[in-house]
Amino acid sequence: MAAGRKASRSARRSAVTEPKLTPSLPAHDAAMIAPGSGWGLRNRMARIVQPDGRSVMLAVDHGYFLGPTSRLEVPRRTVEPLLPFIDSLMCTRGVLRTSVPAVSTTSVVLRVSGGPSIVGPNLANEHITTTMREALRLNCVGVGMSIFVGTAHESQTVRNLGELVNEAEDIGMPVLAITAVGKELEKRDARYLSLCCRLAAEIGAHMVKTYYCEDFEKVVEGCPAPIWVAGGPKLDEAEALELTYNSIQAGAVGVDMGRNIWQSEHPVAMVQAVRAVVHEDYTVKEAFAFFSELSGR
Repeated sequence: MAAGRKASRSARRSAVTEPKLTPSLPAHDAAMIAPGSGWGLRNRMARIVQPDGRSVMLAVDHGYFLGPTSRLEVPRRTVEPLLPFIDSLMCTRGVLRTSVPAVSTTSVVLRVSGGPSIVGPNLANEHITTTMREALRLNCVGVGMSIFVGTAHESQTVRNLGELVNEAEDIGMPVLAITAVGKELEKRDARYLSLCCRLAAEIGAHMVKTYYCEDFEKVVEGCPAPIWVAGGPKLDEAEALELTYNSIQAGAVGVDMGRNIWQSEHPVAMVQAVRAVVHEDYTVKEAFAFFSELSGR
């Protein structure tokens, strides 16, 4: 019996660590993710969400408001080693053009909103900065933008989302709504995030990115669109893996994680450990042991 479990775990690890060289061709019908949508939108969604119904998205769009943040000073050095182990990459068009090899088969969700920076008075005053035509030209499978619920720019950013969804529906492009909190991290509770996520889904977002919180099951239950959980500021690796595990157990489709992967001292090991939790059902203890093994800790 023990030998059988060991062989099974070995097979699982092999599946996780082998780089993904070709796009996944899901066997499931992605209409379950985007009900009533056309083939093009469902096909793009199926390139983000894998056949097991889960997804690992890597966020490297931080520079659009933070500038050259730690470990992302030279995006290509950060991004390229991680591409084989993710299902999709979230970035701006500038980073995509300059820092992602054109031969890459990793799906891209394009950040299309922006405006304010971290040194400005308010991060919420965002606008659409990149056209849908540009997203098509760059061969993206989705577009993403932030909404700032409860701020002075709530109406503006929600209207941005509605207009983006209208354009996206014309060409079958999935839209990821990001429930941003700006500098006010204390807003991350179930009541507030449930409001944000439901609002985004009601406006028409096909995917929602939000934060994990206590009673996260209620956030998932109240949102008709699939949810990805943000990693947020850098955590210890074990804590980040626990965040990933708890998110999946509570019903999230996956994670859209950035700093907790590429700010790790061992980012390639970390992304594989995160992937093991999302796609291979590793526990936190198993995933951290896997990370330690890969990183030589």
